Amino acid sequence: MAKPETNINRAIRAREVRVVDDEGGQLGILSIEEALVAAQERGLDLVEVSPNAVPPVCRIMDYGKYKYQASKKAAEAKKNTARVELKEVKMRPKTEDHDFQFKLKHARRFLEEGNKVKITVMFRGREVTHPEFGRRLLEKVTEAIQDIGVVETTPRMMGRFMSMVITPKK
Repeated sequence: MAKPETNINRAIRAREVRVVDDEGGQLGILSIEEALVAAQERGLDLVEVSPNAVPPVCRIMDYGKYKYQASKKAAEAKKNTARVELKEVKMRPKTEDHDFQFKLKHARRFLEEGNKVKITVMFRGREVTHPEFGRRLLEKVTEAIQDIGVVETTPRMMGRFMSMVITPKK
């Protein structure tokens, strides 16, 4: 649902409005025409800030400047939100120790950066008949990173892949 636009100047439909001037002072309850004249005398816009109040509250302000500052605040808030990505580390059931340590180092780095890590064990050919090798490998990963990560989803088999998701500790 789209957010309704703020009514300004002639778009305000109330007959009477409570007016707040550009310095925050109360001008009182005025007819819409008187409020528009007061705004035009100051060279500013009449902006409806509380349309559900009785009577609606309008503020005299520079609407363009207000919209600009609001968009800047929204952009700043969006920039400061934490973005958690899901990184994936793929292994095979017969992954040797050196390769395992190398991939484990990548997983640790991803967790330290604050990202979730999906550890996937890929089975080829007849390897899929022995899922316990993949489960053992994932348990080894869990033990190696238990100081910085927590298992979010336990190891489970999906077709020829066994995977689990690890999240960083708070």
